[in-house]
Amino acid sequence: MTAATLTAHPSGPLRGQVRAPGDKSISHRALILGAMAQGRTEIEGLLEGDDVLRTADACAGLGAHVTRHGNGRWTVEGKGAFTQPMEIIDCGNSGTGVRLLMGAAAGYPICVEFTGDSSLQKRPMGRVLDPLAMMGARAEGAVPGKLPLKLFVGNLKHIAYRLPVASAQVKSALLLAGLNAEGGVEVIEPEATRDHTERMLTAFGARLDITAEGPESSGKMCKRIRLAGGQTLHGSTVMVPGDPSSAAFLVVAGLVVPGSQVRVDGVLLNPGRAGLYDTLIEMGADLEILNRREVTGEPVGDLVARHGPLRGVEVPAERAPSMIDEYPILAVAAAFAEGPTVMRGIGEMRVKESDRIALMAAGLEACGVDVAEEPEGMIVTGYGRPPRGRAMVETHGDHRIAMAHLVLGLAAEAAVTVDEPGMIATSFPTFRALMAELGAGISEP
Repeated sequence: MTAATLTAHPSGPLRGQVRAPGDKSISHRALILGAMAQGRTEIEGLLEGDDVLRTADACAGLGAHVTRHGNGRWTVEGKGAFTQPMEIIDCGNSGTGVRLLMGAAAGYPICVEFTGDSSLQKRPMGRVLDPLAMMGARAEGAVPGKLPLKLFVGNLKHIAYRLPVASAQVKSALLLAGLNAEGGVEVIEPEATRDHTERMLTAFGARLDITAEGPESSGKMCKRIRLAGGQTLHGSTVMVPGDPSSAAFLVVAGLVVPGSQVRVDGVLLNPGRAGLYDTLIEMGADLEILNRREVTGEPVGDLVARHGPLRGVEVPAERAPSMIDEYPILAVAAAFAEGPTVMRGIGEMRVKESDRIALMAAGLEACGVDVAEEPEGMIVTGYGRPPRGRAMVETHGDHRIAMAHLVLGLAAEAAVTVDEPGMIATSFPTFRALMAELGAGISEP
């Protein structure tokens, strides 16, 4: 039975060397592309959290033979196409999984019914469904743009689509749909987002034409991605690097708990995902990157975090796409820093698993931290010393809200308790075990 609450107690120095769990974004893509491909895909280091396991089940439901061998080793035998599922595709809490699967499924002559848990049913799907409709797909549901819904597919046609907001999920969905669209697809990206799908499509044998264009009125270059239709993917081998979003909790714990030195090996350092680490270094963090290397076409390194003073900074709004999931743990680091940390251009946080701006502001304030909430951001002011803690934090079932406040509790003056911690398993099922290995005190009632 899952604990109703978890409590983080002020800890002694955290010490040790651990490996981050597999990257969630790459894990989703490895399974989906393997299911779309012809032949066998072998995956090492897959994240075995609830979100990714839902995607594995979905791929099996769509016709692939998916086998779990243990310790992150999986194989996917794809048939080169999705087949009509016999049951509803339930993506649980995974926004990435459902949006990418809708794009992939749209390219085949099938009808798929998608659903998710109560949280996912509140999240917007129109940002993917609208451009898919322009290509010829049709969605029907009780509430337009929300799950549950049925996706009906026509003969997809070419579109050139300019992303209205920076979204790797929308870009990826359109590229996956474009594989089976007459004339393929073009995606124009005014602001850079994570490029895992482009890298992995290439590894599975697809041809993409990626060019830089501009500058636009903003003075920035934009990226145009062209993908020809009618391409067949072929099974590949994927080594999944460590998830930088999960590693962030371990790293920040090392930075804020006095006397700590924490090493996290094998962390993905894709420029589209490394914004938090750039920001922490700007805050004066004693953060060292060792053994830089490439794994399955992705940059990877080992991170060493040592406790030390931090200072508040203003995070450039254009950095948000590269760290949108890391703002909750950045806000915790900011609570220990000297001076204000300004985070703006992060309205996307309000439509994640929860309204993360509101929940982080409420949780930090309950722990004695000064927070100014804004419509599209927040300002956290620290005083160079541990916050009070001594609070019960409502997470609304959001895994990142829970983990962020547990990290705060490890270095606060008094313990911090979070409710609904079971959702941590969606992205980081080994969170407590790795924290305990480092010496953290996180307990059940």
